[in-house]
Amino acid sequence: MNKLAVAGKTGKMQGLQLCKLCGNYSQQIVHPRQCPVCLNEISQRQKNSLQKTWALLITSIIFIFPANLYPITYLIKNNKLYPDTIFSGILSLVDSGMLGIALIVFIASIVVPFVKIITLTIIVLSVQYRWNVDPKKQLFAFYLIDWIGKWSILDLFVISIMVAVFDKGHLLSVYPGIAATSFTLVVITTLFAASSFDTRLIWDAQTDE
Repeated sequence: MNKLAVAGKTGKMQGLQLCKLCGNYSQQIVHPRQCPVCLNEISQRQKNSLQKTWALLITSIIFIFPANLYPITYLIKNNKLYPDTIFSGILSLVDSGMLGIALIVFIASIVVPFVKIITLTIIVLSVQYRWNVDPKKQLFAFYLIDWIGKWSILDLFVISIMVAVFDKGHLLSVYPGIAATSFTLVVITTLFAASSFDTRLIWDAQTDE
């Protein structure tokens, strides 16, 4: 990729295809659909990458609001219902002296999803409208949030553990709320949005073909 950058041409401009499985470059005119090394099916760009990414991003933006505004868990104690949103649950952890756990939940459940959605939106907009943004910085930001974003699902494991430990059917029970479903959808859609985005489009946006 560095040699291509020095030459001022991308692989697409030179008729090259990159196999994501083995990393081999091949001429499109020779093998238009198959890698000559590992025989994996390849193409210059993922079909409808931007459209798929936009659809998943918009879905995640829609569901992130109920995920944070509605109760994510319901605690039933002595026949009384105590709903908890993500934020109120974090405050409860702080009040209980579990500051470390509260910080982890705050980062994994609030900071990371919002940052991932905002960053992905900026990258996709910069590709679509060909903004003059350093492609290397965009790639670094993309791979960073893609890796960190997987930890957002930590909150779902916390809920599952709480339900398994506390739900005894007697004096104390914990049930997932509507926000748990919304949060799950946010995590899944952002993960798929990142996987459906073809990072090679970042370089295409910086070249005039």
